[in-house]
Amino acid sequence: MTRHHFAFDCAGARLIGTLDEAPGSTGLLIVSGGNEVRAGAWNGQALLAAEIAMQGYPVMRFDRRGVGDSEGVNAEFRSSGPDIAAALTAFHERCPWLSRVVGFGNCDAASALMLARGAECDALVLGNPWTIENDNEAAPAEVVRDHYRRRLADPAAIRRLLTGKVSLVKLARSLFAAARPAPPQSVRPTGLAGEISDGLQGFDGSVRFLIAGRDRTGLAFLSRWNRNDPRLRTCPQASHSFVEDEAQDWLVSQVLEVLEG
Repeated sequence: MTRHHFAFDCAGARLIGTLDEAPGSTGLLIVSGGNEVRAGAWNGQALLAAEIAMQGYPVMRFDRRGVGDSEGVNAEFRSSGPDIAAALTAFHERCPWLSRVVGFGNCDAASALMLARGAECDALVLGNPWTIENDNEAAPAEVVRDHYRRRLADPAAIRRLLTGKVSLVKLARSLFAAARPAPPQSVRPTGLAGEISDGLQGFDGSVRFLIAGRDRTGLAFLSRWNRNDPRLRTCPQASHSFVEDEAQDWLVSQVLEVLEG
């Protein structure tokens, strides 16, 4: 496997990408979430790229404007559609034999792909899409319930409760929040969830959602989405970046299934 770095243009800014070469006619374009560089959290995206390339699929990842090695102003994920489009063009230029590209993004990178209506990719793998409007909003009931399920399994947390080290007022508020019913499945998502839903309506390719069962972002997405969506897949013990050994293997298998078409 050969890995090399290269530059390409986006609106006059010099962006840096990394290509893991492979002979396959289907490629994977990895979009970074948050302000992460293209290597990803704990080098996870670099490791994913290497694994996928070893299976015969070329993989490109890149730093968007204002992040990592790339020039320009960081305008956050809502403005990254042109960056993704420029990266896709560069991917095709570097690998002219490609006939199909799957876009993969985790967290707000997934949301960016949805807002960009797939950014001209042929298929999408969307991990834990970001739907949280601000950090001060109340956590969805699913998130609160998951938190307390884990706390009740923690002996240290039980001792804190029994010895009076837990605020009963805060506990009561949290339990009240956990008891909130889920919104009816017929209700259209609102806010950012509604925006990404609308964006996805304009995408004709296949879509797969990957949800980490131990992730607040993923659980928040589920609370705002149709839980009967057949495109949903969940890894119960995974955290946000799928860093656990079992979760890493699961992520690779899910991505390969979409690449295989």
